[in-house]
Amino acid sequence: MRTTASPRTDVHVETIEDFGTLRFTPVDPAADSEVLHSWVSEERARFWGMNGVSRELVQEIYEDVDRRTTHHAFMVRLDGAPVALFQTYQPEEDRVSECYEVREGDIGIHLMLAPFEGRPRPGFSRTLVGALVRFTFRDPAIRRAVAEPDAANAKALALLGRIGFVPQGGITLPEIDLPEVYLPEKRAVLAFLDRPAELSA
Repeated sequence: MRTTASPRTDVHVETIEDFGTLRFTPVDPAADSEVLHSWVSEERARFWGMNGVSRELVQEIYEDVDRRTTHHAFMVRLDGAPVALFQTYQPEEDRVSECYEVREGDIGIHLMLAPFEGRPRPGFSRTLVGALVRFTFRDPAIRRAVAEPDAANAKALALLGRIGFVPQGGITLPEIDLPEVYLPEKRAVLAFLDRPAELSA
């Protein structure tokens, strides 16, 4: 894994024994666009909806996210190396709100893992995802996480199942047409994860 620095301030740091130190840092659109573009350009990332876009457009998309107060994107680094892009959003301010009844305390999430490099590390994904769950529920006001992966994304659905997300059926997310980015209509699976008991106050 290549190590990268960020000009932005970490919002969460967690050191895990025999794993390393994870840092959650708000995405810097200019500094991080090259890494993000390399990730979204891969075939495995086709469900992210950005295959074939330029690095400049990736930067513009995350500049749009950066301007918002309801949507947030974080680069997750392990000992300095980027390992995931993690996004959170307020469901009531997102197109998903047209597909289910949003509850107080809901938070929406999107996750993209970095392409794997080097030798496999047993338990890597499980440990990383555990930290992502703790990060998601770090605010005691958050009671439930909401995910809406593409219905054809078997790997994402399997990962959510291992985390404990419970699917609630299929939905069709309406298209979004913004000046910076167009998101087409998407057939998705709606899934929920209640706050884990061990994270309850």
